[in-house]
Amino acid sequence: MPSDPRFGVTELSQLYATGAVSPVEIVQETLARIERLDARLNSYLTVTAESALRQARQAETEIRAGRARGPLHGVPYAAKDLLDTRGIRTTVGSKIMADRVPDRDAAIIERLSAAGAVLLGKTGMHEWAYGITSANPHFGPVRNPWDTERIPGGSSGGSAAALAAGLCAFSLGSDTGGSIRIPAAICGIAGLKPTFGSVSRAGAFPLGDTLDTLGPFALRVEDLALVYAAIADFEAEPRWRLLLDGIALGVPTDFYWQNLAPDVEAAARDALRVFESLGAELEPVEVPDIETFNDLHRLILLAEATSVHRRRLAERREDFGEDVRALLEQGLSVLATDYLEAQRARRAFRRDFGAAFERVDALLAPAVPVQTAGIGELEIRVQGKLENVRLATTRNIRALNLTALPVLSVPCGFQADGLPVGLQIVGPEGAERKILKIGRAYEKATDWHLRTPPMAR
Repeated sequence: MPSDPRFGVTELSQLYATGAVSPVEIVQETLARIERLDARLNSYLTVTAESALRQARQAETEIRAGRARGPLHGVPYAAKDLLDTRGIRTTVGSKIMADRVPDRDAAIIERLSAAGAVLLGKTGMHEWAYGITSANPHFGPVRNPWDTERIPGGSSGGSAAALAAGLCAFSLGSDTGGSIRIPAAICGIAGLKPTFGSVSRAGAFPLGDTLDTLGPFALRVEDLALVYAAIADFEAEPRWRLLLDGIALGVPTDFYWQNLAPDVEAAARDALRVFESLGAELEPVEVPDIETFNDLHRLILLAEATSVHRRRLAERREDFGEDVRALLEQGLSVLATDYLEAQRARRAFRRDFGAAFERVDALLAPAVPVQTAGIGELEIRVQGKLENVRLATTRNIRALNLTALPVLSVPCGFQADGLPVGLQIVGPEGAERKILKIGRAYEKATDWHLRTPPMAR
Protein backbone atom coordinates (compact mmCIF):
# COMPACT_ATOMS: atom_id res chain seq x y z
CA MET A 1 0.00 0.00 0.00
CA PRO A 2 1.18 3.61 -0.52
CA SER A 3 2.95 5.05 2.53
CA ASP A 4 0.82 8.20 2.40
CA PRO A 5 -2.88 7.37 2.73
CA ARG A 6 -3.65 10.27 0.37
CA PHE A 7 -2.69 8.56 -2.86
CA GLY A 8 -2.92 10.36 -6.19
CA VAL A 9 -3.50 9.41 -9.80
CA THR A 10 0.12 9.19 -10.91
CA GLU A 11 1.18 7.13 -7.91
CA LEU A 12 -1.68 4.66 -8.24
CA SER A 13 -1.16 4.24 -11.96
CA GLN A 14 2.48 3.33 -11.36
CA LEU A 15 1.62 0.94 -8.52
CA TYR A 16 -1.05 -0.79 -10.59
CA ALA A 17 1.38 -1.20 -13.50
CA THR A 18 3.94 -2.98 -11.31
CA GLY A 19 1.36 -5.07 -9.49
CA ALA A 20 2.48 -3.65 -6.13
CA VAL A 21 -1.13 -2.91 -5.29
CA SER A 22 -4.48 -3.62 -6.93
CA PRO A 23 -7.54 -1.47 -7.67
CA VAL A 24 -9.65 -3.69 -5.41
CA GLU A 25 -7.25 -3.16 -2.49
CA ILE A 26 -7.23 0.60 -3.00
CA VAL A 27 -11.00 0.88 -3.33
CA GLN A 28 -11.52 -1.30 -0.25
CA GLU A 29 -9.08 0.81 1.76
CA THR A 30 -10.69 4.05 0.55
CA LEU A 31 -14.18 2.85 1.41
CA ALA A 32 -12.89 1.94 4.87
CA ARG A 33 -11.47 5.46 5.25
CA ILE A 34 -14.78 6.96 4.20
CA GLU A 35 -16.54 4.82 6.80
CA ARG A 36 -14.04 5.90 9.46
CA LEU A 37 -13.65 9.61 8.69
CA ASP A 38 -16.62 10.95 6.80
CA ALA A 39 -18.99 11.07 9.75
CA ARG A 40 -16.87 14.06 10.82
CA LEU A 41 -16.51 15.63 7.38
CA ASN A 42 -19.88 14.96 5.74
CA SER A 43 -18.15 15.15 2.36
CA TYR A 44 -20.22 12.41 0.68
CA LEU A 45 -23.96 12.49 0.12
CA THR A 46 -24.03 9.04 -1.47
CA VAL A 47 -21.38 6.30 -1.32
CA THR A 48 -21.65 3.68 -4.07
CA ALA A 49 -19.59 0.95 -2.42
CA GLU A 50 -21.08 -2.03 -4.26
CA SER A 51 -20.71 -0.62 -7.76
CA ALA A 52 -17.26 0.80 -6.92
CA LEU A 53 -16.00 -2.64 -5.93
CA ARG A 54 -17.52 -4.13 -9.07
CA GLN A 55 -15.73 -1.54 -11.22
CA ALA A 56 -12.49 -2.12 -9.29
CA ARG A 57 -12.66 -5.88 -9.90
CA GLN A 58 -13.20 -5.29 -13.61
CA ALA A 59 -10.27 -2.85 -13.74
CA GLU A 60 -8.04 -5.29 -11.89
CA THR A 61 -8.86 -8.08 -14.33
CA GLU A 62 -8.21 -5.88 -17.35
CA ILE A 63 -4.94 -4.45 -16.04
CA ARG A 64 -3.61 -7.90 -15.15
CA ALA A 65 -4.55 -9.11 -18.63
CA GLY A 66 -2.49 -6.32 -20.21
CA ARG A 67 -5.53 -4.27 -21.24
CA ALA A 68 -4.88 -1.13 -19.18
CA ARG A 69 -6.86 1.81 -20.56
CA GLY A 70 -4.57 4.53 -19.29
CA PRO A 71 -3.50 6.32 -16.10
CA LEU A 72 -7.02 6.60 -14.62
CA HIS A 73 -7.81 2.91 -14.95
CA GLY A 74 -8.86 1.60 -11.55
CA VAL A 75 -8.37 4.99 -9.86
CA PRO A 76 -11.16 5.91 -7.41
CA TYR A 77 -12.81 9.33 -7.66
CA ALA A 78 -15.76 11.32 -6.35
CA ALA A 79 -18.20 13.49 -8.32
CA LYS A 80 -20.07 16.60 -7.26
CA ASP A 81 -23.74 15.82 -6.84
CA LEU A 82 -24.91 18.03 -9.69
CA LEU A 83 -23.46 15.58 -12.25
CA ASP A 84 -26.00 13.02 -13.46
CA THR A 85 -25.12 9.41 -12.66
CA ARG A 86 -27.21 6.59 -14.07
CA GLY A 87 -29.02 4.69 -11.34
CA ILE A 88 -27.46 6.83 -8.57
CA ARG A 89 -29.37 9.64 -6.91
CA THR A 90 -28.31 13.11 -7.95
CA THR A 91 -29.72 15.72 -5.57
CA VAL A 92 -27.94 18.95 -6.57
CA GLY A 93 -27.78 19.45 -2.80
CA SER A 94 -31.51 20.17 -2.72
CA LYS A 95 -34.59 18.96 -0.90
CA ILE A 96 -36.61 19.18 -4.10
CA MET A 97 -34.41 16.64 -5.91
CA ALA A 98 -33.47 14.57 -2.87
CA ASP A 99 -34.76 11.35 -4.45
CA ARG A 100 -33.97 12.03 -8.12
CA VAL A 101 -32.25 9.14 -9.92
CA PRO A 102 -31.10 9.91 -13.49
CA ASP A 103 -31.35 7.31 -16.24
CA ARG A 104 -28.04 8.25 -17.87
CA ASP A 105 -24.60 9.61 -16.99
CA ALA A 106 -23.37 13.14 -17.55
CA ALA A 107 -20.90 13.39 -20.43
CA ILE A 108 -17.98 13.95 -18.05
CA ILE A 109 -18.89 10.76 -16.13
CA GLU A 110 -19.12 8.82 -19.40
CA ARG A 111 -15.62 9.92 -20.34
CA LEU A 112 -14.20 8.87 -16.99
CA SER A 113 -15.98 5.52 -17.22
CA ALA A 114 -14.38 4.99 -20.63
CA ALA A 115 -10.99 5.75 -19.03
CA GLY A 116 -11.69 3.07 -16.40
CA ALA A 117 -11.94 5.39 -13.38
CA VAL A 118 -13.91 4.03 -10.40
CA LEU A 119 -16.75 6.17 -9.03
CA LEU A 120 -16.90 6.04 -5.22
CA GLY A 121 -19.92 8.28 -4.82
CA LYS A 122 -21.44 11.75 -4.96
CA THR A 123 -20.18 14.62 -2.85
CA GLY A 124 -21.92 17.25 -0.76
CA MET A 125 -22.27 20.80 -2.00
CA HIS A 126 -23.93 24.12 -1.41
CA GLU A 127 -27.62 23.85 -2.27
CA TRP A 128 -28.13 24.15 -6.05
CA ALA A 129 -24.40 25.08 -6.28
CA TYR A 130 -25.40 28.64 -5.30
CA GLY A 131 -23.02 29.56 -2.49
CA ILE A 132 -19.46 29.28 -1.24
CA THR A 133 -19.76 27.72 2.23
CA SER A 134 -21.23 24.25 1.49
CA ALA A 135 -23.32 24.71 4.65
CA ASN A 136 -26.29 22.80 3.29
CA PRO A 137 -29.61 23.20 5.17
CA HIS A 138 -30.96 19.85 3.95
CA PHE A 139 -27.94 17.53 4.29
CA GLY A 140 -25.83 19.34 6.87
CA PRO A 141 -22.61 21.32 6.42
CA VAL A 142 -19.55 19.89 4.71
CA ARG A 143 -16.54 20.43 7.00
CA ASN A 144 -12.94 21.37 6.29
CA PRO A 145 -10.48 18.52 7.07
CA TRP A 146 -7.91 21.05 8.33
CA ASP A 147 -10.39 22.35 10.91
CA THR A 148 -13.85 20.80 11.07
CA GLU A 149 -15.32 23.99 12.50
CA ARG A 150 -14.41 25.87 9.29
CA ILE A 151 -16.00 25.85 5.86
CA PRO A 152 -14.34 23.86 3.06
CA GLY A 153 -15.38 26.47 0.51
CA GLY A 154 -18.06 25.96 -2.08
CA SER A 155 -20.03 25.19 -3.85
CA SER A 156 -17.90 22.09 -4.55
CA GLY A 157 -16.96 21.71 -0.89
CA GLY A 158 -17.54 17.98 -0.62
CA SER A 159 -15.32 17.16 -3.58
CA ALA A 160 -12.44 19.20 -2.14
CA ALA A 161 -12.84 18.01 1.46
CA ALA A 162 -13.02 14.35 0.42
CA LEU A 163 -9.85 14.62 -1.64
CA ALA A 164 -7.91 16.57 0.99
CA ALA A 165 -8.79 13.90 3.57
CA GLY A 166 -7.73 11.02 1.31
CA LEU A 167 -11.26 9.78 0.63
CA CYS A 168 -10.65 9.61 -3.14
CA ALA A 169 -7.72 10.04 -5.53
CA PHE A 170 -9.27 12.89 -7.52
CA SER A 171 -12.66 14.56 -7.72
CA LEU A 172 -14.91 16.67 -9.90
CA GLY A 173 -16.44 20.08 -9.29
CA SER A 174 -18.05 22.99 -11.09
CA ASP A 175 -17.03 26.64 -11.14
CA THR A 176 -19.54 29.42 -11.79
CA GLY A 177 -18.07 32.08 -9.52
CA GLY A 178 -15.13 30.27 -7.95
CA SER A 179 -16.62 26.94 -6.88
CA ILE A 180 -13.49 24.98 -7.83
CA ARG A 181 -10.82 27.53 -6.98
CA ILE A 182 -12.22 28.51 -3.57
CA PRO A 183 -12.44 24.96 -2.15
CA ALA A 184 -9.07 24.07 -3.70
CA ALA A 185 -7.42 27.04 -1.96
CA ILE A 186 -9.17 26.52 1.37
CA CYS A 187 -8.57 22.75 1.46
CA GLY A 188 -4.94 22.89 0.30
CA ILE A 189 -5.25 20.98 -2.98
CA ALA A 190 -4.96 21.77 -6.69
CA GLY A 191 -8.00 22.73 -8.76
CA LEU A 192 -8.50 23.67 -12.41
CA LYS A 193 -11.20 25.88 -13.88
CA PRO A 194 -10.71 25.05 -17.55
CA THR A 195 -11.37 27.28 -20.53
CA PHE A 196 -15.12 27.87 -20.80
CA GLY A 197 -16.66 25.23 -23.06
CA SER A 198 -13.67 22.88 -23.13
CA VAL A 199 -15.47 20.28 -20.97
CA SER A 200 -18.98 19.18 -21.93
CA ARG A 201 -21.69 20.24 -19.47
CA ALA A 202 -24.24 17.75 -20.81
CA GLY A 203 -25.89 16.14 -17.82
CA ALA A 204 -24.65 18.75 -15.35
CA PHE A 205 -27.39 20.69 -13.56
CA PRO A 206 -27.00 24.38 -14.51
CA LEU A 207 -26.63 27.48 -12.36
CA GLY A 208 -25.39 30.21 -14.68
CA ASP A 209 -25.58 29.16 -18.31
CA THR A 210 -22.92 31.57 -19.59
CA LEU A 211 -20.68 31.08 -16.54
CA ASP A 212 -20.68 27.38 -15.59
CA THR A 213 -17.48 25.37 -16.09
CA LEU A 214 -16.69 21.79 -15.01
CA GLY A 215 -13.23 20.79 -13.84
CA PRO A 216 -11.11 18.54 -11.62
CA PHE A 217 -9.47 18.61 -8.20
CA ALA A 218 -6.27 16.65 -7.55
CA LEU A 219 -3.48 16.40 -5.00
CA ARG A 220 -0.83 17.21 -7.62
CA VAL A 221 -0.79 19.37 -10.73
CA GLU A 222 0.42 16.44 -12.86
CA ASP A 223 -2.65 14.50 -11.70
CA LEU A 224 -4.89 17.40 -12.75
CA ALA A 225 -3.39 17.17 -16.23
CA LEU A 226 -4.17 13.45 -16.46
CA VAL A 227 -7.78 13.96 -15.38
CA TYR A 228 -8.23 16.92 -17.69
CA ALA A 229 -6.90 14.82 -20.58
CA ALA A 230 -9.67 12.30 -19.90
CA ILE A 231 -12.53 14.79 -19.68
CA ALA A 232 -11.50 17.16 -22.49
CA ASP A 233 -9.67 17.03 -25.81
CA PHE A 234 -6.28 17.53 -24.20
CA GLU A 235 -3.02 15.60 -24.33
CA ALA A 236 -1.28 15.39 -20.95
CA GLU A 237 2.35 16.50 -20.79
CA PRO A 238 4.66 13.45 -20.70
CA ARG A 239 7.63 15.50 -19.48
CA TRP A 240 7.44 18.42 -17.07
CA ARG A 241 9.85 21.33 -17.09
CA LEU A 242 11.18 22.25 -13.66
CA LEU A 243 12.53 25.70 -14.56
CA LEU A 244 10.67 28.69 -15.96
CA ASP A 245 13.41 30.47 -17.90
CA GLY A 246 11.86 32.72 -20.51
CA ILE A 247 8.42 32.69 -18.88
CA ALA A 248 6.93 36.10 -18.09
CA LEU A 249 4.43 36.16 -15.23
CA GLY A 250 2.21 39.16 -14.68
CA VAL A 251 1.56 40.51 -11.19
CA PRO A 252 -1.46 42.85 -11.15
CA THR A 253 -0.64 46.26 -9.70
CA ASP A 254 -4.21 46.87 -8.60
CA PHE A 255 -7.06 45.09 -6.84
CA TYR A 256 -5.86 41.47 -6.67
CA TRP A 257 -2.98 42.22 -4.30
CA GLN A 258 -4.86 44.78 -2.20
CA ASN A 259 -6.80 44.39 1.06
CA LEU A 260 -5.42 40.92 1.76
CA ALA A 261 -5.32 39.13 5.08
CA PRO A 262 -1.70 39.48 6.29
CA ASP A 263 -0.97 35.74 6.24
CA VAL A 264 -2.44 35.41 2.76
CA GLU A 265 -0.30 38.25 1.45
CA ALA A 266 2.84 36.86 3.07
CA ALA A 267 2.31 33.40 1.58
CA ALA A 268 1.47 34.72 -1.87
CA ARG A 269 4.47 37.08 -1.97
CA ASP A 270 6.72 34.23 -0.90
CA ALA A 271 5.35 32.34 -3.90
CA LEU A 272 6.43 35.19 -6.18
CA ARG A 273 9.98 34.82 -4.91
CA VAL A 274 9.87 31.09 -5.70
CA PHE A 275 8.80 31.83 -9.26
CA GLU A 276 11.70 34.25 -9.63
CA SER A 277 14.10 31.60 -8.30
CA LEU A 278 12.84 29.27 -11.04
CA GLY A 279 13.84 31.78 -13.70
CA ALA A 280 10.50 33.43 -14.39
CA GLU A 281 10.37 37.17 -15.04
CA LEU A 282 7.77 39.00 -12.96
CA GLU A 283 6.09 41.86 -14.77
CA PRO A 284 3.72 44.41 -13.23
CA VAL A 285 0.45 44.60 -15.18
CA GLU A 286 -2.70 46.65 -14.93
CA VAL A 287 -6.07 44.92 -15.02
CA PRO A 288 -9.54 46.42 -15.63
CA ASP A 289 -11.74 47.65 -12.78
CA ILE A 290 -12.34 44.26 -11.16
CA GLU A 291 -14.71 45.59 -8.51
CA THR A 292 -17.10 46.76 -11.21
CA PHE A 293 -16.92 43.43 -12.99
CA ASN A 294 -17.48 41.54 -9.76
CA ASP A 295 -20.75 43.45 -9.56
CA LEU A 296 -21.56 42.58 -13.18
CA HIS A 297 -20.89 38.92 -12.48
CA ARG A 298 -23.30 39.08 -9.57
CA LEU A 299 -26.03 40.67 -11.73
CA ILE A 300 -25.59 38.14 -14.55
CA LEU A 301 -25.66 35.21 -12.15
CA LEU A 302 -28.71 36.52 -10.31
CA ALA A 303 -30.61 36.60 -13.59
CA GLU A 304 -29.38 33.27 -14.95
CA ALA A 305 -29.85 31.32 -11.71
CA THR A 306 -33.36 32.65 -11.20
CA SER A 307 -34.19 31.73 -14.80
CA VAL A 308 -33.25 28.12 -13.96
CA HIS A 309 -35.37 28.02 -10.81
CA ARG A 310 -38.24 30.43 -11.46
CA ARG A 311 -40.97 27.81 -11.66
CA ARG A 312 -39.66 25.84 -8.67
CA LEU A 313 -39.43 29.06 -6.67
CA ALA A 314 -43.08 29.80 -7.42
CA GLU A 315 -44.31 26.29 -6.66
CA ARG A 316 -42.02 25.16 -3.81
CA ARG A 317 -40.62 28.31 -2.24
CA GLU A 318 -40.39 26.83 1.27
CA ASP A 319 -38.28 23.91 0.05
CA PHE A 320 -35.34 26.20 -0.72
CA GLY A 321 -32.79 27.05 1.94
CA GLU A 322 -32.99 30.60 3.23
CA ASP A 323 -29.77 31.92 1.65
CA VAL A 324 -30.44 30.46 -1.80
CA ARG A 325 -34.08 31.54 -1.73
CA ALA A 326 -33.03 35.12 -0.96
CA LEU A 327 -30.63 35.18 -3.93
CA LEU A 328 -33.22 33.73 -6.30
CA GLU A 329 -35.80 36.27 -5.20
CA GLN A 330 -33.30 39.06 -5.83
CA GLY A 331 -32.91 37.69 -9.32
CA LEU A 332 -36.61 38.25 -10.00
CA SER A 333 -35.98 42.00 -9.94
CA VAL A 334 -33.14 42.02 -12.53
CA LEU A 335 -34.34 43.77 -15.69
CA ALA A 336 -33.68 42.24 -19.08
CA THR A 337 -32.13 45.53 -20.19
CA ASP A 338 -29.69 45.46 -17.26
CA TYR A 339 -28.77 41.85 -18.01
CA LEU A 340 -28.09 42.61 -21.67
CA GLU A 341 -26.06 45.70 -20.82
CA ALA A 342 -24.01 43.63 -18.37
CA GLN A 343 -23.31 41.06 -21.09
CA ARG A 344 -22.17 43.82 -23.47
CA ALA A 345 -19.85 45.20 -20.79
CA ARG A 346 -18.61 41.67 -20.20
CA ARG A 347 -17.44 41.37 -23.80
CA ALA A 348 -15.36 44.53 -23.38
CA PHE A 349 -13.95 43.19 -20.11
CA ARG A 350 -12.89 39.94 -21.77
CA ARG A 351 -11.11 41.90 -24.49
CA ASP A 352 -9.38 44.29 -22.09
CA PHE A 353 -8.40 41.61 -19.59
CA GLY A 354 -7.06 39.38 -22.35
CA ALA A 355 -4.80 42.19 -23.56
CA ALA A 356 -2.51 41.50 -20.58
CA PHE A 357 -1.40 38.28 -22.27
CA GLU A 358 0.21 40.22 -25.09
CA ARG A 359 3.06 40.87 -22.64
CA VAL A 360 3.00 37.92 -20.24
CA ASP A 361 2.41 34.18 -20.33
CA ALA A 362 0.18 34.06 -17.25
CA LEU A 363 -1.04 36.15 -14.33
CA LEU A 364 -0.52 35.44 -10.62
CA ALA A 365 -2.91 36.43 -7.85
CA PRO A 366 -3.98 35.17 -4.42
CA ALA A 367 -7.08 32.99 -4.66
CA VAL A 368 -9.10 33.52 -1.46
CA PRO A 369 -7.89 36.88 -0.10
CA VAL A 370 -9.20 36.52 3.46
CA GLN A 371 -9.12 34.04 6.34
CA THR A 372 -11.31 30.95 6.15
CA ALA A 373 -14.72 31.51 7.73
CA GLY A 374 -16.19 29.35 10.44
CA ILE A 375 -19.29 27.27 9.70
CA GLY A 376 -22.33 29.49 10.19
CA GLU A 377 -20.39 32.77 10.12
CA LEU A 378 -22.02 35.45 7.99
CA GLU A 379 -19.31 38.09 8.40
CA ILE A 380 -15.54 38.03 8.81
CA ARG A 381 -13.13 40.76 9.82
CA VAL A 382 -10.85 42.00 7.05
CA GLN A 383 -8.25 44.64 7.96
CA GLY A 384 -10.37 45.69 10.93
CA LYS A 385 -13.67 45.87 9.03
CA LEU A 386 -16.53 43.36 8.98
CA GLU A 387 -17.34 42.03 5.51
CA ASN A 388 -19.91 39.60 4.16
CA VAL A 389 -18.33 36.12 4.01
CA ARG A 390 -19.53 35.36 0.49
CA LEU A 391 -18.46 38.65 -1.04
CA ALA A 392 -15.12 38.76 0.77
CA THR A 393 -14.22 35.16 -0.03
CA THR A 394 -15.05 35.51 -3.75
CA ARG A 395 -13.52 38.96 -4.25
CA ASN A 396 -10.43 37.75 -6.16
CA ILE A 397 -12.28 34.95 -7.88
CA ARG A 398 -15.65 35.63 -9.43
CA ALA A 399 -14.92 38.25 -12.13
CA LEU A 400 -12.68 35.71 -13.88
CA ASN A 401 -15.79 33.67 -14.70
CA LEU A 402 -16.81 36.53 -16.99
CA THR A 403 -13.85 35.52 -19.14
CA ALA A 404 -13.35 32.19 -20.88
CA LEU A 405 -9.87 31.95 -19.36
CA PRO A 406 -8.45 28.86 -17.65
CA VAL A 407 -7.35 29.31 -14.03
CA LEU A 408 -5.30 26.95 -11.88
CA SER A 409 -5.27 27.14 -8.08
CA VAL A 410 -2.29 25.64 -6.22
CA PRO A 411 -1.40 25.58 -2.51
CA CYS A 412 1.15 28.26 -1.61
CA GLY A 413 1.32 28.27 2.18
CA PHE A 414 -0.63 28.38 5.40
CA GLN A 415 -2.13 30.99 7.66
CA ALA A 416 -1.18 31.18 11.32
CA ASP A 417 -4.38 29.32 12.23
CA GLY A 418 -3.28 26.32 10.15
CA LEU A 419 -5.63 26.83 7.19
CA PRO A 420 -4.16 26.64 3.67
CA VAL A 421 -3.59 29.53 1.25
CA GLY A 422 -4.03 29.20 -2.51
CA LEU A 423 -2.52 31.00 -5.49
CA GLN A 424 -4.29 31.50 -8.84
CA ILE A 425 -2.41 31.09 -12.13
CA VAL A 426 -4.49 32.63 -14.93
CA GLY A 427 -3.69 31.82 -18.53
CA PRO A 428 -4.85 32.87 -22.00
CA GLU A 429 -7.84 31.11 -23.48
CA GLY A 430 -7.01 27.49 -24.27
CA ALA A 431 -3.66 27.66 -22.42
CA GLU A 432 -4.25 24.86 -19.92
CA ARG A 433 -0.96 23.22 -20.87
CA LYS A 434 0.93 26.42 -20.14
CA ILE A 435 -0.57 27.10 -16.71
CA LEU A 436 -0.27 23.47 -15.70
CA LYS A 437 3.45 23.56 -16.58
CA ILE A 438 3.91 26.74 -14.55
CA GLY A 439 1.99 25.27 -11.62
CA ARG A 440 3.90 22.01 -11.73
CA ALA A 441 7.27 23.81 -11.69
CA TYR A 442 6.16 25.78 -8.62
CA GLU A 443 4.85 22.63 -6.97
CA LYS A 444 8.15 20.78 -7.46
CA ALA A 445 10.02 23.67 -5.82
CA THR A 446 7.81 23.69 -2.70
CA ASP A 447 6.21 21.20 -0.34
CA TRP A 448 2.86 22.80 0.42
CA HIS A 449 1.03 20.14 -1.60
CA LEU A 450 2.63 17.43 0.56
CA ARG A 451 1.11 18.70 3.79
CA THR A 452 -1.71 16.50 5.09
CA PRO A 453 -4.64 17.47 7.35
CA PRO A 454 -4.16 15.96 10.83
CA MET A 455 -7.34 13.90 10.59
CA ALA A 456 -6.13 12.27 7.35
CA ARG A 457 -2.82 10.98 8.69
